[in-house]
Amino acid sequence: MITTSAAALTLLASESAEHENLNPYVTGIGAFLFLMVLLWITTRFNRD
Repeated sequence: MITTSAAALTLLASESAEHENLNPYVTGIGAFLFLMVLLWITTRFNRD
């Protein structure tokens, strides 16, 4: 069981190394903008 899990995790780790086309800056800025839009929507609905 442990060797099977270790083999599966090793396979997943080696496959994820191939996908290096995501720029961390673009991902971070996109997440920040998404959260800012959610914050703006929340403040529009919670007017007191």
